[in-house]
Amino acid sequence: MARRPHVEQHRSDRAGWLRAAVLGANDGIVSTAALVVGVAAGGASAGALLATGIAGAVAGAMSMAAGEYVSVKSQADTEEADLAIERRELAEDAHRELHELTSIYEGRGLDPDLARKVAEALTAHDALAAHSRDELGITEAQRARPLQAALASAAAFSAGSLLPMASVLVAPASAVREAIVAVTLVSLLLTGALAAWTGGAPIARGAIRLVVWGSLAMLATELVGRLVGRQLG
Repeated sequence: MARRPHVEQHRSDRAGWLRAAVLGANDGIVSTAALVVGVAAGGASAGALLATGIAGAVAGAMSMAAGEYVSVKSQADTEEADLAIERRELAEDAHRELHELTSIYEGRGLDPDLARKVAEALTAHDALAAHSRDELGITEAQRARPLQAALASAAAFSAGSLLPMASVLVAPASAVREAIVAVTLVSLLLTGALAAWTGGAPIARGAIRLVVWGSLAMLATELVGRLVGRQLG
């Protein structure tokens, strides 16, 4: 009976977009909720809270997209610069590059003869791929993708910001603050657990971490809102 091929599922190839999506959703929930809670603490009307939430959501999504794109593009530019150096070195001194690759494999535990054979085989197959992976630590699965990161971050931020704004629309005027806080904490529990599960990390730890930092953010903006509200009132 033929054996089925062994298939392993790893999560490292999700690192780029997962990081951007989790960061975006978390920021969308926390920043919008904290902003609205702070304004509510200052005595603003429901209409003002909704307008504040929408403006904050749009500004935040654009800011997240721009920040992610610039950050990841810088990483991509660095990777491309390193690959360009490798291409030049391979063209100018292939023998030295082969010796360098051999030394890397020796350092990882292969005996000199086997390390040389492995280096020669991988060089013959794809020299640049071998050096980018084993010398520079750049793999195709983990390459920087600026546009993907920007879009994932902006979309996740927008989705996250809808939750606290929905509380403003649904909750009675007298309980807007409490509704926003409750929805935000539940949302952070869910997004933290989902992010941890997707990334293979402990679920409880990921959920609690987001709840703690989200609670601190809302507490800080509420205190500021109350202080400013008293001064202006």
